[in-house]
This record gives sequence, C-alpha cells and structure tokens, in this order.
Amino acid sequence: MIEQRTKLIHAFGALADLGQEVANKNNFQETIRTSLHLISGSLAIMRGGVARYSRYGHELNMLAVRGLGDDFPLSLSLCLEDERQFLANGLNPIETEHAKVLPFFQVYDRSFDSRRIELFVPLVIRDEIVGAVFLGEKATGEPYTSYEKEIICAMGRHIGVAISQRNLMAEIERHAEENRKLFDDLRTTYNDTVKAFAAAIDCKDKYTEGHSVRVGRYSEIIAAELDWSADQVEGAATAGYLHDVGKLTVERKIINAPYRINAKESAELNKHPAVGFEILQPIHHPYTDVPLAAKYHHERLDGRGYPDGLYDREIPYIAKVVNLADSFDAMTTDRPYKARRPAGEVIEDLRRNAGKQFAPELVTAFLRGMLKELTGETKDKRFRRMLGREYMEAEGIVPTLRNTLNEMRPTTPLTYIASDQP
Repeated sequence: MIEQRTKLIHAFGALADLGQEVANKNNFQETIRTSLHLISGSLAIMRGGVARYSRYGHELNMLAVRGLGDDFPLSLSLCLEDERQFLANGLNPIETEHAKVLPFFQVYDRSFDSRRIELFVPLVIRDEIVGAVFLGEKATGEPYTSYEKEIICAMGRHIGVAISQRNLMAEIERHAEENRKLFDDLRTTYNDTVKAFAAAIDCKDKYTEGHSVRVGRYSEIIAAELDWSADQVEGAATAGYLHDVGKLTVERKIINAPYRINAKESAELNKHPAVGFEILQPIHHPYTDVPLAAKYHHERLDGRGYPDGLYDREIPYIAKVVNLADSFDAMTTDRPYKARRPAGEVIEDLRRNAGKQFAPELVTAFLRGMLKELTGETKDKRFRRMLGREYMEAEGIVPTLRNTLNEMRPTTPLTYIASDQP
C-alpha cells in the first residue's frame, strides 16, 4: 500500500512537471526530450521514444529516443488503415503483442521485438494524429497495470498538446511567410508599375527625359532627410514618380514645343494636375496621398500657384515635397528654351523662395542632404548620379550651401512641420 502510494505521488509529481514543461519551454526539442525523460522516470521504463506525425509524408518521425539503439528506425510509415485504426483507438495505449493484425505492427515487428517495445500510444488531439509514444518494458519486468496506463495517457495528452501547438505555430509561421512573400511581390509589382508609368510620362517629352524618375528620387531624398519612416519615404518617391501622370493626356506638340508656349497652350498644359488626380484617385494606392501630390504639386505657399490657388497649410504636405523636387529638377536640367542654371544660382533661388513657393524646412532638408554628400558625411552619390560630377563639384558650392543653411528660417508660421505629414 505504501509502495503504491509512493508511486502515485511520484507519478502525479511527474505529471505536474510535464504540464509545466509544456507550458513554459520555448525550445520544442528540449520539451520533447524532457517529456520522454519524465514519463520514463516516473514509471521506471527502460526505453522509449516520442515521434511526430507528418500528415504529408504519412509517417512518424522520431523526435526523442531513449535506449532504442542506433538501428531503430527514425521514420516509420503508416498506411491509411493504420491511421484509421489509431484515430478510432484515440489516446489509449496499445499493447504491441496484441496488435499485430495492423500493417504498422507487421512491418516493424522485428524492430519492436528486438527493443522490447510493449506499448504504443497514438497521440490523438482534437481528432487528429499528431504523434506517438513508444514504451519498452519496465525495469521490474512486470506488465503495465491499468493505473500505469492511465498515467501514460495523461502524460501522453500533455506531449500531444505540445506537438499540436508546435504544428499550429509552424502553420501560422508558414502562412505568415507566404503572406509576406505575397506582399513583397505585390509591392514589387506596384513599384515596377509606378516606374513604368514614369517612363511612359517622360517618353512624351523628349526634352525632359527622366524628369519623373528624378523628381521621385529627389522627393525620396527630402523624405529621408526628414526622418520619415521607410513606408513614408517610399510613398514620397511614388508621389514624385507619378506627379506628372496627367501629362499623358496633353498633346505631344505642346509638351515638346521648342519655345515658350502661349497662353492657350499653357492653359491646356495646366490642366494636367487635375487630370492626374482623376487618373490616380480610383486606384487603391498603398500611399493615400499620391493623388493629392499629382493635383497640388504646382501650388505655392503664397497662394500664387495652380490649379486652386491654395495657401500654405491648405496644401497637402506631400505636394509641398514634390513641388520642391519638381522645381529643383526644372532648374537643373536643360530645356529647349533655356539651359540649366548653375548650382550656386539654384541654391540662391531656393533660399529666396523659401516661405513663398517652398516650405523652408523642406528646402533645409534637401540642401542638407546635398551638403552631406559633398562633404562625405554620406557615401550615397544620389545627386552626382542625377546632376553629374562636374555640376555638383562646382567651385564654392559647399560654402554656399553652408551659408544658406545657416540663414534659413526653420519654417513659416503656418506650414505643417514634418511630423504632421499624413
């Protein structure tokens, strides 16, 4: 009686330890090894193993073994009849000596006999096979009692839950990885489409080839200098790439006119921001402000822009970014009716128009990015690639940038600061 009570206390202590092990262990493999040690130690079982079931391979793969030897199979196949019978049996120990009618025990009869495997416990959780426990003879050589089988069932349930949880986590991780890849593919497709649109826009204007791409990159530089998030920086670049999409509907002869266009032609050209908004608005963009950038990138802080003559805080912040990038590219590229302006002159223009046409903090961010490149603070060659080395390294440009940045006001009283951008 005392011996039976001692076994009971020991077994339930092991059961509690096993439950704690399953609940707290982060290392799945260690959890299974410890579980096998607890179930073997609590009942003085000589040898055994724990296997995980693969429903794709229809096989049991050993996760942990104790005393089974090197020649015991690490992977054991199941046929459909085996699976059906194990599900019907549920989480109850099967005596291998009395189960040789099943194909599984016939196939692996020699391995089980040589290692004296006496009990096989299918781990069935929520009507699904998740694994199995193999148990050899007890140290006493006595047969398993009904009480011991109940203890084994209780412990097996804990092990089955651990394997089931691991399977669930693996499935969640697999789906998460698939969703991540799908998202990345969609994002790549979107970005490629944006760049294709930019190329299509620029193809209409032989004089400003690459303009949309450069505006996208300048917008990206500004956003990065403002310490926007990666998604916001990408959104700014996209807005720059697509800001002139409305020009696809403007006659080529107006866009390619080798002279300053007249009032009628100018009015036609000036429709492109509104048309661009109409083109982009129905599209579900990852970055919601892209259509607003197309519509309002010609607005000015002083209210003298178009199409709506918006004043300062009325202008969407992303449109202010693109407006600066667009204007800078216009000043630094050759046009049919004028050559590009010297770097020093462009910097002076930006300083003079900060607070009138451009948001001062954006001009500061843009020029700061340029100065970082010229002084070697950053290894990026973004400006040099777009403007050319000679243009960027013109004499006096670094002192000019420093003086301009020292004189710049941080922002106008009404302009949204960077942290307010949507």
